[in-house]
Amino acid sequence: MGEENGPLRLNRRALLAAAVIAGAGTAGVGGFLFAENAVGPARLTARRIVDGLQAANGFVPGYRRNHAKGVAVAGRFESSGAGTELSTAAVFRPGSYPVNGRFSLAGGKPFAPDVLDARRGLGLRVTLPAGEEWRLALLNIPVFTDASAQDFHDRTAAYAPDPATGKPDPERVRAYLATHPKTAAALEVIKRNPPTASFATSTFHGLNAFECIDAHGTRTPVRWRLEPETTGATGASGDDQLFTGLVRDLRRESLRWKLIAVVGTRGADPTHDPTIPWPAERRGIDTGTLVLTGVTSESAANVRDVNFDPLVLPNGIAASDDRVLQARSAAYAESYRRRAGETATRQPLRVEGLA
Repeated sequence: MGEENGPLRLNRRALLAAAVIAGAGTAGVGGFLFAENAVGPARLTARRIVDGLQAANGFVPGYRRNHAKGVAVAGRFESSGAGTELSTAAVFRPGSYPVNGRFSLAGGKPFAPDVLDARRGLGLRVTLPAGEEWRLALLNIPVFTDASAQDFHDRTAAYAPDPATGKPDPERVRAYLATHPKTAAALEVIKRNPPTASFATSTFHGLNAFECIDAHGTRTPVRWRLEPETTGATGASGDDQLFTGLVRDLRRESLRWKLIAVVGTRGADPTHDPTIPWPAERRGIDTGTLVLTGVTSESAANVRDVNFDPLVLPNGIAASDDRVLQARSAAYAESYRRRAGETATRQPLRVEGLA
């Protein structure tokens, strides 16, 4: 799904159709209705969201409309078996499952210099038995900045760089935050969790809530968190300093993160609003370890054409009532649709040049 490799040589448009068909079984119809204007504010669609990203952040044909700069990684998920307490999902049974992924930085320009405080993304595709997959789209911030798709769209416009300065207009930003207290509160939470110096030492969060379903049909709200086991990482300099450090770290040793299922309390912890943090004392279950062993440039052979839709879920994990999930799914599909019909005129970030 979303992959363009192997002897079949499927074209990218055919793969997009396959993605829609496969995603419908897990995401339900909400994300696709959203794309057609049937869900949410009548004036907002996935197309409008992606148009807003392009207008604010710029874009390069053939690349993702956000988190355009990235590299591919590969490894495995070593399940501890502890997750079976919450879910029947195959990924939580003891064992090792192949993983392909992508580290990225926010923005629409794949060759922009690294900015240390830019949002860092980690997309993962876990391959499971019986043809199932689990896809995760994580960020290095503890909460999301927007309570709704409309807020995301409007904040993107409010924070768009002023052509005269190349930076957001302070007055426009202040005016926006004054009328969006949830975003202002989320940004304060994010400020209290500054970024580390590397990808390898970053904590990544799923941001949205999900539902784990056990063998009795009991549903438990959870949020995902990847906690790094790496304490020391390579420092680097230059325009690609974060990616250079990542390449050096992975060539030296495997990088490891614990996948924690943070267990929410039904009725007390909001599942519909990703801007609100859950209490720090909530129980966390160590479900296993993400082990990354290799890094390469993006290509058709790895994750260039993978859509890290967070609603591609295995049996035993379901979407929560967070409507931002539906909007993310629809917007990711729209971004993929656009780049699948374009020809990239420049090669992606070359890992070979980062050694």
